Amino acid sequence: MRAVNLRHQPPVPARKAPPRGASRMAAKEPGRARLPGGGGGFLKRLMWPLLLLALAAGTYEGTQRALPYLDRPISKINVQGDLSYVSQQAVQERIAPYSNARFFSIDLTGMRTELEQMPWIAHAEVRRVWPDQVVIRLEEQLPIARWGEAQLLNNQGQAFAPRELANYEHLPQLFGPQRAQQQVMQQYQVLSQMLRPLGFSIVRLELRERGSWFLTTGAGSAGPGIDLLLGRDHLVEKMRRFIAIYDKTLKDQITNIARVDLRYANGLAVGWRDPNAAAPAVPTVAKN
Repeated sequence: MRAVNLRHQPPVPARKAPPRGASRMAAKEPGRARLPGGGGGFLKRLMWPLLLLALAAGTYEGTQRALPYLDRPISKINVQGDLSYVSQQAVQERIAPYSNARFFSIDLTGMRTELEQMPWIAHAEVRRVWPDQVVIRLEEQLPIARWGEAQLLNNQGQAFAPRELANYEHLPQLFGPQRAQQQVMQQYQVLSQMLRPLGFSIVRLELRERGSWFLTTGAGSAGPGIDLLLGRDHLVEKMRRFIAIYDKTLKDQITNIARVDLRYANGLAVGWRDPNAAAPAVPTVAKN
């Protein structure tokens, strides 16, 4: 029999579990070697400006070489718009100094300004059309009334002075300070709408220097023209008062009336055409 030697092995102590919530220390990895001076980042920062500069230089050089082929002389100027008072020939003569320009260098602002200086041109729109054309769209003035003795008013209440006014004698004549063109035009439109149902039309409306208004109607279905003195304020209320009294009292006597003074607070005064005629059935001063 073989002898068996048994050695006593001491028990291995159990590893104590770490307490809950305890953090374990992780071994730090060795730091990466860094290039001295950060050379890689510096080169990148230097490279981008150089690339951008090279790109800009290349673009500029390419543009300069292509520009003579792209910037062509203007071959056609197309004028559009419904023209009643301005001829195509007059427009072409006005813009003739611009016809020899090139596509990119033509002065569109100067051309528009030149056209809008023509009395009958209210607005001009000028634009390029690739590759060698210019399109002009014109809007003419729309005359609504005469302004003073030598001008016309358009539908925006702006005065303009055409060379010839003989063809516009049929338009109503408006007067007032130069700064009050739009105000007079607006007042004319309001009063015209109020008088039209009575058969009256306005042939003259004047805003005088002290702010008083003077109106003359034209001869028509209602009878001969009469003068209306409106005063300074509350023109619409005064016109309503005239309309109410006219329907009740004045309508049958309108052929004898030369003037109606509405500058009273609650009534009006009537001036008759023939001062030697017998007193009419209505009083000289009528109240509403």
